[in-house]
This record gives sequence, C-alpha cells and structure tokens, in this order.
Amino acid sequence: MKLTKIHAREILDSRGNPTVEVEMTLNGVTARGISPSGASTGQKEAVELRDGDPKRYNGKGVEKAVNGINIEVRKSLVGLSFDNQDDFDKHLIALDGTENKSRLGANAMLAASIAYARTSSVANNIPLYRQLVDKENYVMPVPCMNVINGGRHSDNNIDFQEFMIAPHNAPSFKESLRMGEEVFHSLRSLLKSKGYYTGVGDEGGFAPNLNSNEEAVQIIMEAIVQAGLTPGRDVSLCLDPATSEMWKDGKYEFYKSSKETINTDEMIIFWQEWLNSYPIILLEDGLGENDWQGWEKLTRILGDKVELVGDDIFCTNPKIIQQGISQKIANSVLIKLNQIGTVSETLMAVELAQSNGYNCFISHRSGETEDTTIADLVVATGAGHIKTGSGCRSERVAKFNQLLRIEEELGAQATFAGINTFYKKL
Repeated sequence: MKLTKIHAREILDSRGNPTVEVEMTLNGVTARGISPSGASTGQKEAVELRDGDPKRYNGKGVEKAVNGINIEVRKSLVGLSFDNQDDFDKHLIALDGTENKSRLGANAMLAASIAYARTSSVANNIPLYRQLVDKENYVMPVPCMNVINGGRHSDNNIDFQEFMIAPHNAPSFKESLRMGEEVFHSLRSLLKSKGYYTGVGDEGGFAPNLNSNEEAVQIIMEAIVQAGLTPGRDVSLCLDPATSEMWKDGKYEFYKSSKETINTDEMIIFWQEWLNSYPIILLEDGLGENDWQGWEKLTRILGDKVELVGDDIFCTNPKIIQQGISQKIANSVLIKLNQIGTVSETLMAVELAQSNGYNCFISHRSGETEDTTIADLVVATGAGHIKTGSGCRSERVAKFNQLLRIEEELGAQATFAGINTFYKKL
C-alpha cells in the first residue's frame, strides 16, 4: 500500500469539543479515521495533544495535532509503501519517538492509524472487520447499553458513572438490540412517572437525580420487568462505577451523594453485597487504578463470580496488561483504541489478554464521533460484548447500526455471543 496523500483537520466530537480527523489515500483509494476523547481517563493513557490556547475552544483546540499530520507526517511518510497495519503504525510510532505519544499526540496518531485501516479495507475490497482479522466465522457482540449516566458523565447526584443493561438471552444481535431498546424506553416511562428528569448524559443514558446510587439499579430492574423481560435470565446488569474518580487520599469518597468515605475492604464488601442482591455479571473498575493491592484482593474474592474488567488500571497497554496478568489482577480488559493510540497496538492488547484467558470488553469514549471502527473491531476480535452508550444519540447508535449491517452481511458466518460472553455463567 503506497501512501500518496494524507490530510488532517479539526472537527467536533459529541461534546462539541475539537478532535482530529485524518483523510488518507492509499493506492488511489481514500478513506477517513476520527479519534474519540474521554472525560474519565486513566493516568497512563496515551496523551492527547491539545493547543492550550484559551482563546480557542477554551484551550481544547487540536491545531497542533492537525499540523503535526499535515506537516511532519506528510513529509516523512507520503510516498512510502507499507506492508500492513503493523508496518504503518510502527513508522508512525517511530516518528513520534515518545513512550506515551505526547509529541505528535495520540489523538492525531490514532486518527491516522484508523484511516490507514479503513483505506486498506476499501483498497482490498473487504469489510473493515475482515481487514483487521481475517477468519471464516465471526461472533456478534452483546450490546451493553449505558442506560443511566452518573459520575463525570452527568451533572446529577449519582456517584457511579455507568449503569448498563446486557440483553443476552437472544438469538441474534438484532434481537438483543431490540430488547435493550425496549428496556431503555420502559426506563424513560418509569422515570417520568416517578417525576424524575429524563434528559440524557454524555453517553445517551438518563441522568436523573435519585435518592441513592442503589436506586439506579432498582429502577433499571423495574424497567426490565415492565418491558416484559426477566432480570438475570433475559437481561442482566453491568456496572462501571469509575472508582478512580472516587479515590482520594487512599480511600473512596462518594463525592456526589453522601460524601461518605470508605476504605478498600469496605468497598469490596459493598460490591459483594450488590452482587448477592442483583443480577450483576460485569463490574468494571470496581477499584481505582492506583489500588493495585486492593485489585489483587478483589480478584481473589470475586474473580470467580463476576467479570472484573480493568479499564483505568490497564489503559489498553500491553505492558501494563502483562503486569496485571502476572499479579492475577482482574479477569477482563477494557479495550479503548485511543488509550494506546494505534490500531495494531490495540489488537496486540486484545491478543495478549485473550491468550491468557482474559475477556476483552470493547469500548467507546464519552466524547464520541460518527466513526464506527469499534463496531468492526468487536466483531474482528470476537470479544463478544461492546459498550458504546445508550439507546439514543446518533454517535452511539451509529455503532449499533453498523453491527446490524455486519450481522446481515455475515449471515450464517455470524453467531451471537449471548451469555457465553461473560465471565460469570448464569
């Protein structure tokens, strides 16, 4: 694949903040890639390059990142031929020359990396998922839909960031999505009937002020029943409390509700009690990214009862994932392309996790775009579950719509993951 043209531009994400889009031409074929952005971020994530100019977008402009592509990357890489995705990404990484991609910016590098993958798939006349991983049969994921938003993703009084539903008892992705949407609309009706606000947060989930964090779980359970489904059998719960945001002076602070502070052991007991009370099959970031000893204990106690997903603690970084595997931390890894900054390193992280018996949970970011790459990524890797927001907002449902197209295209070559996705088998 010979690179003949590359051009970056500053565009907007779902929050109205700038992000980077890269347009690339390989062998006469052109396609684009766009980088998302997160609000709740791990400390070891690859670094976004922002301008810091308060006169433009409150300092969040990305003209520096754009210029890096349009000047330096263009000068260095245009005219070269690349063997594959890994070859292109290695050239990009070498050009940046930093451990955390801070010079060119992970936002610029990821947009270029995605653009290469997408352009290659068009040039080869194959779907993106097959360009990423070519195999005979593929697995369609369970859509883990974030129906109530809290934490840094909303202005309400809920400490925990994501309350998700997993509609797993279905014959296909299409039917699973239908079930999830019906629960989502039942939840809207319930919230309205109780006098709660039904506006949505950053990821399309409802963002009401509730009496407690636990009320969010209880009202979702009620919505599942109202939709004619059975909690635990048809639809189960997944949580991402984003506890790194709660970590303060070695303890966890319920910073939006009660202002109560508890230690690691008490937080583990808290999760044990919730797991015993509700059909929770996945717990992401149950402890903070700096609480490694706590994670070891959490995994010993709950690792055979629930899928324990590490997000902030791993940051999709193969080196850190390997450390977690060695220390027997978690049993699943959250996969976010922009945490590591290239497509090939993302695939490397997935391969490392899966080869060591860990699940992979493919994820969007709270600052999303119309780019649907993660829909193809979850199918390519067979990860079996994806979170890309709730049942509304076009940047969220764009991924669901792409998965509907993929399932239709694959036909008999696709199987739905269902409950077999999850570490805990019901």
